[in-house]
Amino acid sequence: MTRSLQLVAVALLGLAASIPAWGQGQPEPKYSAKVPADITTPDTVQTRIGTLKFFDGLPDTETVQKVYDNLDFTRGVEAFLSGIPAASLYAACEGLSQAGVKRNVSIGIFEKLMDARSLFLTAQSTTPYVLSCLDLKDGPVVVEVPPGVLGPVDDAFFRFVTDVGLTGPDKGNGGKYLFVPPGYTGELPSSGYFIAKSPTYSNLIFYRAFVKGGDVAAAVKGIKASARIYPLSAAGNPPPQTFVDLSGMQFNTIHANDFHFYEEINAVIQNEPADAFDPEIVGLFAAIGIKKGQPFAPDARMKGILTDAIAVGNATARAIVFAPRDERVKFYPDRQWGTAFIGGSYEFLNNGERMLDARTLMHYYATGITPAMAFSKPGTGSAYAYATRDSMGRYLDGGKTYKITLPAPIPVAQFWSFMVYDGQTRSMLETDQKLAGLDSNQPGIKKNPDGSVTVWFAPKAPAGQEANWVQTMPGKGWNTLLRLYGPLEPWFDKTWKPGDFELVD
Repeated sequence: MTRSLQLVAVALLGLAASIPAWGQGQPEPKYSAKVPADITTPDTVQTRIGTLKFFDGLPDTETVQKVYDNLDFTRGVEAFLSGIPAASLYAACEGLSQAGVKRNVSIGIFEKLMDARSLFLTAQSTTPYVLSCLDLKDGPVVVEVPPGVLGPVDDAFFRFVTDVGLTGPDKGNGGKYLFVPPGYTGELPSSGYFIAKSPTYSNLIFYRAFVKGGDVAAAVKGIKASARIYPLSAAGNPPPQTFVDLSGMQFNTIHANDFHFYEEINAVIQNEPADAFDPEIVGLFAAIGIKKGQPFAPDARMKGILTDAIAVGNATARAIVFAPRDERVKFYPDRQWGTAFIGGSYEFLNNGERMLDARTLMHYYATGITPAMAFSKPGTGSAYAYATRDSMGRYLDGGKTYKITLPAPIPVAQFWSFMVYDGQTRSMLETDQKLAGLDSNQPGIKKNPDGSVTVWFAPKAPAGQEANWVQTMPGKGWNTLLRLYGPLEPWFDKTWKPGDFELVD
């Protein structure tokens, strides 16, 4: 027990000794209340953290220790579940930085597409990704966006700042965006920019370029021709743009699931303005020792508790994603498909309620927040559905063969895709198949006589199904995202729905 707790316990016991025990030979006071039993505390209470003991409502020394240990533990668990968005964006920017994508200077681009060697939450391999992190501490930053792209910009708590491209203010025509830091009082240009004011210094911008006719090189060339990033102070004479080809690189952008997670959160809190986040969240972090302007240095007792808390928090997040108990996760009552945006709210709001488990589900599983992902309109944006189980409700097994059919006509204005992800990392499944998925733009995909498409998921391609096959790995669990780009009305009114994964062997 710490010295402070010992002093508290001694003081309480001393006070207790001076209090008469009414009903034990003492006369009833002249001014007596009718005390309801439900506002009192028994001398002994059995709980999940053990037996709690009191003298006339005063906790004894062992009880004080137990409840403070439990308080630190529960706050540690909640700090993990609520802090995932901040740790996730921090890890993404740190990973990009380690791969050579310098903030405000470089633009990362997967020129030859992404593969499983780069660890990203639920990324896609069939379109080129473009990524940069902004640091607004030294002032506004200009980002020139190419035409015809799609993606969001999110702040240090993975909150939506703006879209760029097709769903952004440039409407897919491209243009100059000016990102302004919190508290900035300098003069801003009156025209020529789409101005976005961020509540944090750190921001992540990422968008995808669409490939036409399978010509990835042409899509990359289009990006390089007009993508730029530089400080506003250099707008009169921008420096030459540097690009980093991230294809094939081994680096990590996923937050930790051990004690290092709290160190990631601490880095965020130290870097950002004190009022950048909700005071409740800041208070939660402070309660476990993560405070702006102070070192995060838990003693052995606290570090042990937080190490335990992170293990329970991680298990909780995995249950929320892979075994959700919220029925609103399901797209259809008779299918295994789920949504990571319950209620269609990118802020996870429902009638004044912040849906905490819904926020955890999205940010533990995936990356990126934009209204276009949560609530797209027919023919625009994109729609997403994830599956972790087969038609019988069993986890998908990488050693088995499954098939799934998308009925005709598939309701997309652009294209659809499947991607498979590792249950551990939620990143692309490591296989011998580079794309870890397929999309409808790929040549050779076979349609059934009625126009539907059946896709096979197995360690080896079933005979004659090579063009419609996605590889999985024995001994590995996996899950998948179905993406619809430019989803049409049958998706929204649910008159169309994908099949479930059917176990074949």
